[in-house]
Amino acid sequence: MAIITITEILALVIVSLYLGFIFSGLISYRIKTAYDYMHKRRFDSRDFWFAVLVAAPGVILHELAHKFVGLAFGLGAVFVPFYDNLTTLIVAGFSIVLKILASPFILIVPGFVSLTGNVTPPISLLTALAGPSVNLILWLGAAYILKKKHNVKRKTTAVLSLTAFINKWLFIFNMLPIPPLDGSKVLFGLIGIIS
Repeated sequence: MAIITITEILALVIVSLYLGFIFSGLISYRIKTAYDYMHKRRFDSRDFWFAVLVAAPGVILHELAHKFVGLAFGLGAVFVPFYDNLTTLIVAGFSIVLKILASPFILIVPGFVSLTGNVTPPISLLTALAGPSVNLILWLGAAYILKKKHNVKRKTTAVLSLTAFINKWLFIFNMLPIPPLDGSKVLFGLIGIIS
């Protein structure tokens, strides 16, 4: 069995583009001027690609962490993109509508990793914890670099600041103990181990 398939790689590229669309306009590659606000463009490709650069790594690495930890435990682990599941497709469609309506509320549903095999409570806990752990590392790592390095270029500072901000919220949101979020799987895994 392949560690990652061509279909999954293509799905991760499509998810990255989806994230770029959702975050573009909210994340800008440069500080907006009065001219920019007076002459708004419908689509700014520079903002789009900058949003992909900043938002996609945390989400993609989060999902890959789930997959690789599942594989390490001998499970079948496949990334299922939002468009391959009716529920996630509906929620992702809603997130696109929110974006089009310029809602201040952001909702992202990139997909999930489907695990098959003997998923015991400890394995469930560790697999669920893998994704948010990546976000925690990216958040704290970017924040640490920002705090310790003082001669960082402006664009690098922007990338690190946004990386820290996005990954902080990905970590916090994903650790909420509400199904189907990772926090609920961690909680149920703990309950399964204790009982």
